[in-house]
Amino acid sequence: MKTFKSHQTIGQLEKRKGGYFFLKIDADIINQFQNKRHTRFLFTLEDSLTFQCGLNHLGDGNFFIILSNSNLANVQKKLGDEIHFELNEDPNPLGVDMPEVLEVLIEQDEHLKTIFESLTPGKKRNIIHQISRIKDIDKQIQKSIKLIQESVQPRPKKTL
Repeated sequence: MKTFKSHQTIGQLEKRKGGYFFLKIDADIINQFQNKRHTRFLFTLEDSLTFQCGLNHLGDGNFFIILSNSNLANVQKKLGDEIHFELNEDPNPLGVDMPEVLEVLIEQDEHLKTIFESLTPGKKRNIIHQISRIKDIDKQIQKSIKLIQESVQPRPKKTL
């Protein structure tokens, strides 16, 4: 598993691009990882806060990782501060934890499992994120089935 350690100044995207706080990661660093720009990371700030993340395109060939206000507050940093960080390849190929309900569901239903396994990692993460927000187990099951089945149905074309 590859690791990269460095420090960087906290930046902020233009408001029209979301206004997010971010750390720039040069393309030559990312290209050292096996999956290059598709790598999922465990990102550690100031040797104290670790979270899972992916990369976003900066628009100049380089990448960035979004830093939330709460993450910055946790490490007591703000815009313009220099921050120490560490990038580690996430051993989880999806880069997120699978909810137990979804895991059990796809193991019990071969058809759903086949569909889910055929999805891109991004679509799988999207389903996982949507399911994780639901507290009721029955609703998680219903939503999981619906999202997986809808993922293979063609979307209707919009008419003007």
